[in-house]
Amino acid sequence: MKYEDNQYYHVFNRGANKEKIFFGSDNYRFCLGLVDKYRKENGVSVMAFCLMPNHYHFLTCQDKGGSISKFLQSTFNSYTQAVNIQQHRSGTLFQGRAKAKRVGDDLTALHLVRYLHLNPVEAGIVDTPDAWEYSDYCVWCGQILPLVTDLRLRDAEFLNAATYADFVKSGQDENDRLLLHGSLFEEAQ
Repeated sequence: MKYEDNQYYHVFNRGANKEKIFFGSDNYRFCLGLVDKYRKENGVSVMAFCLMPNHYHFLTCQDKGGSISKFLQSTFNSYTQAVNIQQHRSGTLFQGRAKAKRVGDDLTALHLVRYLHLNPVEAGIVDTPDAWEYSDYCVWCGQILPLVTDLRLRDAEFLNAATYADFVKSGQDENDRLLLHGSLFEEAQ
């Protein structure tokens, strides 16, 4: 499947051999700066994200004439080069190319966003999603202004930011668990 304009895609990847891809807070911030730069250059809206120590998740939407492929390639090639210099390493940082799955509708996208925002809690890194500063949970909840996040999905589906926070507090459900197994998505090429 080819990326289509105005469709949601869950894009994700992890470190080679499941190793770290972020080594400190400066790495997370640098990566988000690259995301901001290359999303603009390549016509991609970032609807939600979560950066984890050894993997990342983005919910993206390709704008008319945009390119998710170029966005990912530019962002993570630049990131890998910088990390290799910083960490005195060479070679691949990621386990192959990013994976992408098409998200069919807004409801599924919302369950995916909740899954992304709860990822650091489920991994035992933090107790609450607002304690993890490398996702846009606090943006979705209206606690901070967005750097890279397009909030049209949140604004279309929830009365206000607090309503989204309540949705997350209600916890994962069967739809969220299905996300883990990929049965709600179509594989993108």
